[in-house]
Amino acid sequence: MSTTSVLGTCHHDCPDSCGWVATATDGVVVSVKGNPDHPYSRGELCPKVNRIVHRINSDDRILTPLIRSGRKGDGEFREASWGEAVDLVVERVNSVRGEHGGEAILPWHSAGTQGAIQQSSLDRPLFARLGSSVQVGNVCGQAAGAGMSMTYGHSHGADPLNLEHAEVVILWATNTRLTNRHLWPWVEKARARGAKIIAIDTMKTLTTDASDWLVQPLPGTDVALALGMMHLLIKEDLLDHDYIADHSEGFDELAAAVESCTPEWAGAICGLEPATVVELARVYGNAKPAFIRTLIGAEHHQQGAMFYRTLACLPILTGSWRELGGGVARSCGSWQEINDVSLDVFDGLVETGGRRELPQPQLGRSLMQLDDPAIHALFVWNGNPVISMPNARVIRQGLAREDLFTVVSEQFMTDTATYADVIFPAATQVENLDVVPSWGHLWLGWNEPVTVPRGEAVANTELWRRLAAGFGFDDPIFSATDLELVDLVLGEHVDMETLRSDGFVRIRGTENLMPYSDGNFGTASRKALLSNPELEALRQPRVPRFIAGFEGPHGESDDYPLMLVTPKKQLRFLNTTYSGQDGHRDRESGPYLELDVSDASSRGLQDGDRARVHNDRGSLRLTVRITDRLRPGLVSVPWGWWASSYDNGGAVINDLTNDGDTDWGGGAAYLDTRVQVERLDVSERG
Repeated sequence: MSTTSVLGTCHHDCPDSCGWVATATDGVVVSVKGNPDHPYSRGELCPKVNRIVHRINSDDRILTPLIRSGRKGDGEFREASWGEAVDLVVERVNSVRGEHGGEAILPWHSAGTQGAIQQSSLDRPLFARLGSSVQVGNVCGQAAGAGMSMTYGHSHGADPLNLEHAEVVILWATNTRLTNRHLWPWVEKARARGAKIIAIDTMKTLTTDASDWLVQPLPGTDVALALGMMHLLIKEDLLDHDYIADHSEGFDELAAAVESCTPEWAGAICGLEPATVVELARVYGNAKPAFIRTLIGAEHHQQGAMFYRTLACLPILTGSWRELGGGVARSCGSWQEINDVSLDVFDGLVETGGRRELPQPQLGRSLMQLDDPAIHALFVWNGNPVISMPNARVIRQGLAREDLFTVVSEQFMTDTATYADVIFPAATQVENLDVVPSWGHLWLGWNEPVTVPRGEAVANTELWRRLAAGFGFDDPIFSATDLELVDLVLGEHVDMETLRSDGFVRIRGTENLMPYSDGNFGTASRKALLSNPELEALRQPRVPRFIAGFEGPHGESDDYPLMLVTPKKQLRFLNTTYSGQDGHRDRESGPYLELDVSDASSRGLQDGDRARVHNDRGSLRLTVRITDRLRPGLVSVPWGWWASSYDNGGAVINDLTNDGDTDWGGGAAYLDTRVQVERLDVSERG
């Protein structure tokens, strides 16, 4: 027997990007354990990845190419050779190009793997060669970065680990203990030094339960809360006047704008007592230093980008950036991409003209509403949009079109894969070579394959090579090996041999990171922009401002009185990954509908009853849970469950969610969703 162990990095859509040690015996993966030498994850993996070996070796994995033999959505396929499957794709896609042009082709991908070359690399020159439409925007991350950039000139924030030095830690719209679990020991270090831990969230979570104080505003009102804090900071002179004068522009304009944003005003909007706004501002303003940790939760509103723009102003006013343990941390990915990893190196390798841009979160609209040309060929990889994207009913309608040819690369028969015409078998992370940037810490991870892919599965990069060859594209980039692609991504910035032997390297220039202690922001003036005239071109105010209500063409009707929240990460799911597998879904309870007791009783509902949650986009029948986690006026349905876990004829919770735009940045305002809940008649309870 031959046993091999290698160093790797978790690829999932999670900020922690944990280091692991993968072991295979005679080519079969037998163990994936945390790497005890990793400086951030320190040998611990999460409840999801602790069972990844079962996923890798599952009998349900797709291990050969498949060609549809039944109706779209029924999941009926026959096995095919790679040659037959590639030839069919080439024939059908070339037919689409000839009849409708290249822009009738849409490549769609998400973050099923966050590896630098397996997420998106050779696909870019391939689809450029095809002249396809281009995916832009993202359901997660881009609106937050775009918002912060309007204050700082780029989206760089603090090292999250520096929060251990803070006197006050505010965990704003982030469930750290669940979705960023390896950061929690640093939170406890801060608490042990005397720090107060404050959680700001619309619902009670594992994190709020472990915090010293929960501030619970209504969904989508965080901008108003931050403006109320600014009003109080200015009124009570809890300001660092020297820092403001030396390192910012537009203070007087901002001060005039927030003069009317009193604690009473903010409290009324947020559903909080004015005294809560006052206390929060005072605690923050008096702390030396104060640290704000946020991730992507708050960006999923119409004012998603504005929230991060506004939040970035707070440490400017207090001068909190001066000190170790001060400032605001969002994603670390921007540090990695500018300092050590060039993720855009594959763009421009093939010369093309202008190409049509289509927003990633609005796949349903792209499939159902476009013409001149309509989409007639769709490629999907690294995602399960039928479950993960908002307004999912329209996505299913689009995928069911007989005039749409759909190609999916997958490991399992997901809800999206059932609509494919051709499915290619995808390798797993332990079978891939890659480097993995993190958006939760400042180490770049190496991922060495411990074995070859099972069956006829291939890495994403190999899929693009085979398709490029099928189309007759002979650009040199399509002959590059994965190791050469990694070298291209890293350039001269990282010693690849050190990265490969150690499993991780610290991003250069981030030791003792205090990016704005002396100003030096990313703007032309090198100052933070409390007022930014560039926003006017986006039809946004120069200074932070709260916009009430659900505005725009995809606004929500007042006929639906409850606000829907859809918690994105579960203990044993990672988005829609694992939620279709035994050992994960059978260890979670759900899907279910959570209501406050007052909302339940006014509808004649008791715990365990069956109810309908609905709006003008869709309707679901779910079991009721009465909870104290929610305020009155909110309803919660956990997100990520596959359709087979519901009893709703293929409908899922994202049938109900809003796919409207964020204010800027290309995000999706799916948390701006209103619903009604009604008790089912006996005949409907099922």
